[in-house]
Amino acid sequence: MDYEFQKLNPGIGKTEDFCKITDTLAMAKKIFPGKRNNLDILCERYGIDNSHRTLHGALLDAEILADVYLLMTGGQETLKFSGSDSGDQDSAGESIRRVEAGTKKLKIIRASADELEEHEKQLDVIEKNGSCVWRQQESV
Repeated sequence: MDYEFQKLNPGIGKTEDFCKITDTLAMAKKIFPGKRNNLDILCERYGIDNSHRTLHGALLDAEILADVYLLMTGGQETLKFSGSDSGDQDSAGESIRRVEAGTKKLKIIRASADELEEHEKQLDVIEKNGSCVWRQQESV
């Protein structure tokens, strides 16, 4: 994340400057010393269904890791963030630091006619094998 943030805004600072970082792998190593620890194994140990995790994607992995984290920290049922209770609003607002993206505009590179044609050919192949979600999105 820090690498990507630096590309967006070189003066942004590190993630740890803005929030607390919890290393769940280090936690797992303390809880299960000498055993293999990865997301799939932790799901198995804690009885979390990750059968829908056929590909590694950041969003899905984060959702599964949230479940693992809750069980690793004592089985609590929800995550509470600063300011989630109405009484904490004032103190939480003081610790939040807004990160601005800067004035640098993102460069947009449009696909060429050849690239668009190749894309359509690939969608045709996908459509032959079943439903093509990209074409469904276009019709909405």
